Amino acid sequence: MLAIAGGKSGVGKTTTALGLAAALDPPVVAADADADMPNLHALAGVDREPTLAAVDDRGVGGVARTGSDEPGVGVLPAPHVGDAGADPDALARALDRVAAADRPALVDCPGGAGPDAAAPLRAADATLLVTTLCAPALRDAVKTAAMARTLGAPVCGVVLTRTRSAPDAVTDLLDCPVAASVPPADPPILDDERVRRAYRRLAMQLGEDLLASQA
Repeated sequence: MLAIAGGKSGVGKTTTALGLAAALDPPVVAADADADMPNLHALAGVDREPTLAAVDDRGVGGVARTGSDEPGVGVLPAPHVGDAGADPDALARALDRVAAADRPALVDCPGGAGPDAAAPLRAADATLLVTTLCAPALRDAVKTAAMARTLGAPVCGVVLTRTRSAPDAVTDLLDCPVAASVPPADPPILDDERVRRAYRRLAMQLGEDLLASQA
C-alpha cells in the first residue's frame, strides 16, 4: 500500500491520491484515513457511507464504492470523528485489510505528525510525499518524510503541486526524487487534461509493479 502524505492540509494530497489511482490500471482502491478532514469521497463523487471502518467486518469489496468519473477506483471514505473506527488502532486494522486486498491500494493520509497521521504510515509499504513549493509546506514535508522513514514506509518520491517546475533543491531537502510536478488548474482540478497527463506520467514513473507488489 502506498501512503500519500504531506505535512499540511490543502497541498493536494487528496487530489493526488485520486488522480494517481485513476491513472493506474484498474481495479485500484483509494482509502481516506483523514477523519478530521474527510474529502476523498466528495472528490470522487461517492457516498459518505460505508466508511473505511466497515472493512473489518465487510471486507474491501463490500465497502469500496466507485464514482461515475473514476469507475476503476474503489473509494473507502474516512471514518467519522469520535467513532470507534477512527481510533488509531482500529484504523490500523482496517488499513491492514486494505493492504492485503487483491488490488493496488493508496491511502490518503492526514497532515501533521500525530497518532492519526502515524497509523496509515505504519500500514503502508512506501510513501509518496505531496507538497507545494511554499516554505512552510516544504518544512512540514521534511517532518513527514522523517516520520515515514521511522515508521518503515520509505519515501519513494515527492509530487509538487500547483507548479511546472522541479527545483533540484527540493530533491536535496527531502532526500528523494521529484516524481511529478502538477500544473496549477481551476476546479474541478482533475478535469484539466494537463493535470491528468501529469498523473498518468506519475503512474508510469512509479511503475505498476511498485503498487501491485503492495496489494
